[in-house]
Amino acid sequence: MRRAWRLGLGVVGAVCALTAAPAASLAAGLPPIRHVFVIVLENKAYSDTFANTSAAPYLSQTLVAQGGFIPNYWGIGHESLDNYIALASGQAPNGVTQADAPLYSEMVPGTPGADGQAMGQGSVYPTSVKTIADQLLGAGRTWKGYMEDMGTTCRHPAVGSPDNTQSARQGDQYAMRHNPFVYFHSIIDGPACIAGDVPLDRLPGDLGSAASTPNFAFVTPNLCNDGHDRTCVDGRQGGLPAADAFLRQWVPRITGSPAFKQDGLLLVIFDEAPAPPDSGTSDASACPAPCQSPAGPNTVNPGGPIAGPGGGLVGAVALSPYIRPGTITARPYNHYSLLRSVEDLFGLGHLGYAGLAGQTAFGSDLYTGTGPAVGPTPCSAGSLPVARRGVLPRGSVLFRVRVIRRRGWAPLLELRFRRAASLTVTSRSGRRSLRVGPRRARACATYRFGLRFRHGTASIRAGVGRASERRTVRF
Repeated sequence: MRRAWRLGLGVVGAVCALTAAPAASLAAGLPPIRHVFVIVLENKAYSDTFANTSAAPYLSQTLVAQGGFIPNYWGIGHESLDNYIALASGQAPNGVTQADAPLYSEMVPGTPGADGQAMGQGSVYPTSVKTIADQLLGAGRTWKGYMEDMGTTCRHPAVGSPDNTQSARQGDQYAMRHNPFVYFHSIIDGPACIAGDVPLDRLPGDLGSAASTPNFAFVTPNLCNDGHDRTCVDGRQGGLPAADAFLRQWVPRITGSPAFKQDGLLLVIFDEAPAPPDSGTSDASACPAPCQSPAGPNTVNPGGPIAGPGGGLVGAVALSPYIRPGTITARPYNHYSLLRSVEDLFGLGHLGYAGLAGQTAFGSDLYTGTGPAVGPTPCSAGSLPVARRGVLPRGSVLFRVRVIRRRGWAPLLELRFRRAASLTVTSRSGRRSLRVGPRRARACATYRFGLRFRHGTASIRAGVGRASERRTVRF
C-alpha cells in the first residue's frame, strides 16, 4: 500500500546480539515436510475473503475443503512492507517500513536490541539482521523468492534512491515492497540475491523435479494478481477475483509437482487487512494470546493509519499431504508464527519475534494427515455392468459416498471412485442450488467437495460414456 500519516516513533531497548533463538526451543513431533511454498496476497479482511459470498470462491471454498483452514490468522501491522519484513526475518515495524519505504534507505542506527530486534528507522537492514533465507543457506538448504513482473533477478535501486515501483505501470506491476529479501544487506551484498531472488516465470521449470525445487519458495504476484489494485493498470478487474484467478493458475502447478507430493506444504496468506484508504473492512487488531504480537521498539502504533496493535484478521489456508482435507484449527497465528513454523520444520533457530517465549507455531492442530500415499488406493472396478435406460447400478462407479459434518461450517461431500468418470454434483437448499462440474474423476481416487449450504440435498451423477450412476444424499 501507499499512504501517508503522522506517526510518533520511539527507539528503546536493551542491547543484545541479533542472533536466532537456540534450536533447543524447536518443536518436536512435526511431519517430515521439506518443501514449503508461501503465496502472499494483499490487503483483504477475513470477513471479505471467506464470506459465503466471497469473490474468491476457489480460495474460500475449494482450497479450504482440500486442506487446512486457519481462520484466526493475523497481519502484524499496516502497511505492506512491515508484514513482509516480519515474514522473512521476525523484525517488527518501524516508521519507514510502515510507510512502505518510498525511499530505499539504510536502517539507522541498526544497533541490536532486545528479542532480536534491530533498533532504528529505515528499510534496508544491516548485515547483522538475518532472514529465513540466510538460515536455510547456513543449514545446507535452498530457497528462492519468485516475484511476478520483476523482470531481472534481485531488482532494487541503489540504497538512498527512491522506490519507483510504488505504483503499477503498463507492462511492469512489480512491487519491490512485496519482495522482502531485497531489504537485507545479508542478501543483497552477496551472490544469494542473484541466485535466489528471481522472476516468477522460473518457477515452472524449478517444479520439474523435487531436486530442482527449493526447500523454501516465497511467491509474490504482481500488483494486479495479488488483489492489491482494485482496477489493474492494464484494465483488468483486480481485487479478490484477480487473486483467485492467480491461485487457480498456480496452486495446481505447485500441488501437482513432485516436491509437493513427496513432502510439501503450501500456505496461502494475506499480508494485512485493509486500512484507509483501501476499500474493504478496516482492521488493525492483533492476534490474541498465546500468539505474540508486540508493537516492537521502533513504533508506537503498528496499526499505522488507524490506531491498533496489528494488521488485522486475514485468515489463511494450508495444503499438504500431512494435512487432512477439511481440517480447521482455532489456534491463533500471525506472520511471526509462520516464520517460526518454517524454522521448526527445518530445525532452525528462531529469528526476532518468531523466537518469543510461547509464540505459536503450527502443530498437531494443523498437521492432521498421514502423509503421501505409499501406493495406489486399492479398488477393483471389474467390467462395467449393464445400464438400464442410461442408469448404472449402485456401486458401479462410486465405491463410497459420505457426508462429513463440521461444527459451525457447511459439510463436506466425500466420493471414492471405482473407475474413471465424469462427475457432476448439484447441491440444493430450499430454492437455492449450486452445481459443480462436470469434472473428470480418476479411478481409485477420493475427492472431497465443500457443500455451500449447511442443510439440503446433493445430487451426484458419475458418468461413464453415455451411462451414469446417480446418487442423492441428504445433509
